[in-house]
Amino acid sequence: MERAAPRRVPLPLLLLGGLALLAARVAADTLMEACCADGHRMATQHRDCSLPYASESKECRMVREQCCHSQLEELHCATGINLANEQDSCATPHSDNTSLEATFVKRCCHCCLLGRAAQAQGQSCEYTLMVGYQCGLVYRACCVKGQETADFAPGDIGDIQEAAKISEIEEEQEDPYLNDRCRGGGPCKQQCRDTGEEVVCSCFVGYQLLPDGVSCEDINECVMGNHNCRLGESCVNTVGSFRCQRDSSCGTGYELTEDNDCKDIDECQSGIHNCLPDFICQNTLGSFRCRPQLQCKNGFIQDALGNCIDINECLSISAPCPVGQTCINTEGSYTCQKNVPNCGRGYHLNEEGTRCVDVDECAAPSEPCGPGHLCVNSPGSFRCECKAGYYFDGISRTCVDINECRRYPGRLCGHKCENTPGSYFCSCTVGFRLSADGRSCEDVNECSSSPCSQECANVYGSYQCYCRRGYQLSDVDGVTCEDIDECALPTGGHICSYRCINIPGSFQCSCPSSGYRLAPNGRNCQDIDECVTGIHNCSINETCFNIQGGFRCLAFECPKNYRRSADTLRQEKTDTVRCIKSCRPNDVTCVLDPVHTISHTVVSLPTFREFTRPEEIIFLRAVMPVYPANHADIIFDITEGNLRDSFDIIKRYMDGMTVGVVRQVRPIVGPFHAVLKLEMNYVVGGVVSHRNVVNVHIFVSEYWF
Repeated sequence: MERAAPRRVPLPLLLLGGLALLAARVAADTLMEACCADGHRMATQHRDCSLPYASESKECRMVREQCCHSQLEELHCATGINLANEQDSCATPHSDNTSLEATFVKRCCHCCLLGRAAQAQGQSCEYTLMVGYQCGLVYRACCVKGQETADFAPGDIGDIQEAAKISEIEEEQEDPYLNDRCRGGGPCKQQCRDTGEEVVCSCFVGYQLLPDGVSCEDINECVMGNHNCRLGESCVNTVGSFRCQRDSSCGTGYELTEDNDCKDIDECQSGIHNCLPDFICQNTLGSFRCRPQLQCKNGFIQDALGNCIDINECLSISAPCPVGQTCINTEGSYTCQKNVPNCGRGYHLNEEGTRCVDVDECAAPSEPCGPGHLCVNSPGSFRCECKAGYYFDGISRTCVDINECRRYPGRLCGHKCENTPGSYFCSCTVGFRLSADGRSCEDVNECSSSPCSQECANVYGSYQCYCRRGYQLSDVDGVTCEDIDECALPTGGHICSYRCINIPGSFQCSCPSSGYRLAPNGRNCQDIDECVTGIHNCSINETCFNIQGGFRCLAFECPKNYRRSADTLRQEKTDTVRCIKSCRPNDVTCVLDPVHTISHTVVSLPTFREFTRPEEIIFLRAVMPVYPANHADIIFDITEGNLRDSFDIIKRYMDGMTVGVVRQVRPIVGPFHAVLKLEMNYVVGGVVSHRNVVNVHIFVSEYWF
């Protein structure tokens, strides 16, 4: 197919564009030609236009794809022309008739066959049918060549046009389709015909024209009923056609042909049978048979494995022997034997074999009724007189034991009934014994034999062991009482406040060896206040302070310009020593010092077992001094001794007073001693006007209760 010539540009525009525009246009045309050549090469070598393109230019990818599809269609069309020239038929074995390739091959093959048929019938090679522009070119080329189609070298559509021409120059002058508006397909999507007055579009077989008069859509022959599928086949619509699909499979031993029919598989010829070497395969419809090569003699028949089995002629042949004789089968044959008198049940032939006489079934040593039972003979039979506990069974004709336990369930014995030959006996379950009547059961008092290690309670049919307080029943034998270790129980750590000591049947609580005593409840430990009881060893100049588990002797001296408060001048034992500022006359420095009181106190704390929230340990109540100007703001602070920030102080208002609350915020494990220096600052106008200092000696015990 020839590329369209470049559009002519007016001379003034060329002058304005200059050489740069001309160079750009030439470069673009060269690039498009290279992209188109790449598409031709992809179609020729790979026969696939869906391979990825490496170019980043959108225009180049479009040109390459269109040139590839065009070349691919021309290759398929050339295959169809060769098919028509070689075999005069468009049938392509082992191909999918619904693929795009098969559609193009079939269309060009049909168009070529139409052209050859027109040439053979002496008709004009100028087609008049609305078969489309491309089909018209193939039609005309095959018609003009006639018998020379074998020499036709297939190529692209441009080659077909050149092959159809007698002379390129003359053909261009005489070609009546030079100005055909359907050239190149025209506006139609499938087939185009130029009548001179108008362009008429039509569709291929299997398509119908849309209302726009240009486009075509597939006809669903399955919905329209325009198919020829047979009974047992389903219609499946395809693009431009349809196919018939069998509803069910052919089954074992058959295969589906191309005509959608079932054909028998010859397993013997194809070698897919399983006959043994000594057998011959014989094909049947849908299956096969294995016939043995070895033939059996007369009087025998072969089984499926080829073995020879004797034929019982006495059963298979109707009356092989004459009347009065009996047939006896033999190996491969049979014999006939004369009949003798046949006596009924209870009779047998006499010694002469001439008549039947009674059989004495009761004659010794036979015991047809069973050992110990009486047998009474009768003509042709006998009867039994069974002992107590037995009954005569008419089927086995003997005396059979009566199962009293099954016949009278729950009415003979109180608990368990066991059958015995001719009788039965009763027994009791564990915990009971048989009564004097031999049927009822009475309870056994197991406690009389002292089966339990401590206490025993008899219950109906059994007994129950139980233990005294502080013991529990063994899980092993259920009779031995074992001591309960109360100290090892999950709650054992909370039974005693300090230490739990297990004893047989109970437990005891103990306290540390010094500084504590056991509380009246026997579980808690109480601190001994050595300062109150007077068992301390503090000197007269020292103050005794009680702590958890002991005491401390501390001597506090008031610093210079301070004196001990009047309530602590007496030699009374107290937990707080308070020093009040006492300045000498004209001592301005002492007067200006904001510290008014210095106190010493002792706080004893236990080691908290479970520290989950802050513990409030000290409360500092502030007395607001009277100032004429305004009220003071009270600020509490910990200035010294707060190791690891274990304490903090918060301000709280209680009963109209300002209170500083010291809290323990971290767990502390004793023994521990710290001195917290607390300050209460009265601030007026941003200046500390009054300050009280409290030194708190905190002792944490190593025990917790």
